[in-house]
Amino acid sequence: GWYGGDINKFWWRAEGAQTLQGSASGSGEGEIQALYSRLVAKYWDFQTGVRYDTTWGSGPTRDRAFAVIGFTGLAPYWFDIEPSLYVSDDGDVSARLSATYDALITQRLILQPRLDANLSLQDVPRFGIGSGFNNIEFGLRLRYEFRREFAPYIGVTWRRTLGGSADYARLSGDPVDLTHFILGARMWW
Repeated sequence: GWYGGDINKFWWRAEGAQTLQGSASGSGEGEIQALYSRLVAKYWDFQTGVRYDTTWGSGPTRDRAFAVIGFTGLAPYWFDIEPSLYVSDDGDVSARLSATYDALITQRLILQPRLDANLSLQDVPRFGIGSGFNNIEFGLRLRYEFRREFAPYIGVTWRRTLGGSADYARLSGDPVDLTHFILGARMWW
């Protein structure tokens, strides 16, 4: 969500996942971001702020904070693009690229393909992250906008852990390929 006008905005983002079945049942992860956003070009905002991650489950709860710098904007052919750079409280540097596209089936029913790619400049064994590309995620979300301000969605995502991160996952017994079914709501006011 965001609050503000066309030039200056305050953005907040939150995302999480909880495992409901299997040996990892009860484990999960969450991320929240608070960002200041400033219009720098037509359809493009510069963003800076903080991000906080936490993981929970059978082992100890792990969390860390990041400084964030990035952009959000509308690329040619109506793709929403969000490249971001993160520096953790331990000095670890990582980056993420997110891209989405809204394909209108009707004026209210929208199919949204999504791509997320994460990379890290350093190994961070405590979080199971290897240097290089960490993972790539493809997803599809189908949402229905009852009103522009409220749109529940269902979807599916496929995530592949890559490189050193895949090695850490294998060592801990975690799968490197995951398919998730998702349920959520997109809201703003």
